[in-house]
Amino acid sequence: MSGVLLAIFAYVLVQFAIGVYVSQKMSTAADYILAGRSLGVLLVAFSVFTSFFGAESLIATAGAVYSDGMAATLVEPFGYGAALIIAALIFAGPLWRRNVTTFADLFRQRYSEGIEKLVVIALLPGSVFWAAAQIRAFGVVLSANSTLEITTAILLAGLIIASYSVVGGLLADSITDVIQGAILIVGLVILAIAILTVPAPTDALEAAKPAVAGVVKPVAWLTYVEKLAVPICGTIVSVELISRYLGARSANVAMLGTAIGGVIYIAVGLMPIFFGLSAQALLPGLAEPEQVVPKLAESFLPDALRIVLVGAIVSAILSVTHAALHGASAQVSHNIVTPWMPDASAQRRLWLARLTVMGLSIVAVALALTSERIKELVEYASSAGSAGVFVVAMFALFTRFGGRLAAFGAIAAGIVTWPLGRFVLAFEHPYTIALVVSLVLYVGLALAEPHLGKQPATPATPSPT
Repeated sequence: MSGVLLAIFAYVLVQFAIGVYVSQKMSTAADYILAGRSLGVLLVAFSVFTSFFGAESLIATAGAVYSDGMAATLVEPFGYGAALIIAALIFAGPLWRRNVTTFADLFRQRYSEGIEKLVVIALLPGSVFWAAAQIRAFGVVLSANSTLEITTAILLAGLIIASYSVVGGLLADSITDVIQGAILIVGLVILAIAILTVPAPTDALEAAKPAVAGVVKPVAWLTYVEKLAVPICGTIVSVELISRYLGARSANVAMLGTAIGGVIYIAVGLMPIFFGLSAQALLPGLAEPEQVVPKLAESFLPDALRIVLVGAIVSAILSVTHAALHGASAQVSHNIVTPWMPDASAQRRLWLARLTVMGLSIVAVALALTSERIKELVEYASSAGSAGVFVVAMFALFTRFGGRLAAFGAIAAGIVTWPLGRFVLAFEHPYTIALVVSLVLYVGLALAEPHLGKQPATPATPSPT
């Protein structure tokens, strides 16, 4: 077993031990899901940052910049970073003040229990695809630093991540996020410094000139809308993000912590851009662009520092995967499973939440094994089911317009329209079309509801705990 692989296992073991220690303070499912609403600004900020800065943010972005120049940076880091800041300024405060345990609770309060469960179903595939992308990336890291075949490495990665995610709840994850975020930043800074010490830095600067010019390459405006709508709308309604700021100790902390997390995301996200531009001069002719970061580390870092960089990548993977599995399992257990068992004890509900994490982990591993590219999984995660939920969430949070029928029609339209447009009809802008169809259906059905005898909303019901 290589030294790098031993270091990875040692690092994961330490994170696991922290999760076990913190989890001893949890006694209810609410503690597991919301950390007792005790998170401060630092924990929220780092949890938001690390929950989104995954393997694709580092590896795929550097590779895309290597191939396509600055034109590849619209989504990463600027699209996702802007989405986090928008969510902080507009949505985090109002949603936190609703006193909900999960995002789906909002739809039960505003519409009905049926709409609540439909939202869980609509958003679940995105979270599982997101987790699968990280598990596959972790498997690639393990395979690259050992003699393990990729299938065996992915299975091992899934076992490690599932065990890690089941033990710790939101509080444990937030604490380890600070550690993992710090290691991630240190690892990237070390690689950046190593590159800057290369004897011919002017070569990298010269290579960057045509790449920077790529940012103004003419593209149809609808293409820009499509590229930005996916990360912005998908991120705003992602359970990974919402679960983080719902655990804040106040609405102001939720807003400030999320905004700082977005700023950190953009700032750290500039480093993969630098790596991609530098590699154009330092590593010309790479057959596989996604190998930019590993190849730079191999070329310019000694073994000891390369281990630090691998630890940084593993940190990103652990944080993102736990966030995806935790957020999705919280909604499944709290909004679907627990209502079927109203007399279950607090301890039993806690274990139901943990068993749900394990079940979703198994599904994510299966997806990781059957997918060939991380980028495809990330695309599905950002787009699957979120268009309709985004439209309905805006009306639910900020208006009293529309009721159950309008909400059902818009969410169902989002679930159907994007995959139909993407995979069957091959539309160029399937997500934008899904947003428009969902909006039109919501407004049309909301106007028709009074004539159909439908009520615009149902009274709020208390959140089960």
